[in-house]
Amino acid sequence: MPFDPLVTAVIETSLNTLVNDDPELGRRLSRLKGQVIQVNLKELNKTLTFVFSQQIDVLAEYEGQPDCYLSLNLSVLPELREQSNITQLIKQDKLILEGDIQLAQKFAQLMTDCKPDIEEWLSRVTGDVVAHTLIQGLKNVGGFVSKQANKHQNHVAQVLTEEWKIAPAPLEIAHFCDQVDDVKSATARLEAKLNRLLENA
Repeated sequence: MPFDPLVTAVIETSLNTLVNDDPELGRRLSRLKGQVIQVNLKELNKTLTFVFSQQIDVLAEYEGQPDCYLSLNLSVLPELREQSNITQLIKQDKLILEGDIQLAQKFAQLMTDCKPDIEEWLSRVTGDVVAHTLIQGLKNVGGFVSKQANKHQNHVAQVLTEEWKIAPAPLEIAHFCDQVDDVKSATARLEAKLNRLLENA
């Protein structure tokens, strides 16, 4: 079943907005002008076709032959920026590539650099000061949540090992491993003695 046209329209609009906002991305787009790149997203089992002109057109269905065909997981896309990675990914069956390798690299670079500057977008609506304050506030909240999660994780580990005695403490595990090694050594010595006695009998 093809991608919903609404999904391709959202991807297309988002990419073109990001490219128009960043002159560097605009220059990269011009290097891809006239090219057609088809991408099969393995995790979704869907294929998108990117047609590059003055803008990026994203199609769910395409009848022609693309200049470059890629089949991969989205997480692999940033790795295509380095040519040395491409051969490795193909050997590991993480990538199927048909066509121009350099074209694949240019495409990967453009896609991975198309990151929205949320603060910039917000500033158009709210003004610079409010946008900056909001983004900093969100970052602070994110940092606080992360710190609290780590604190709770450490607390749970202490409760499990020290109070409830459900999980052994690290020193207990090390002591147990030492004891196991001692038993193994003693067993090996005993086995050697037995073998000698049997040989002399």
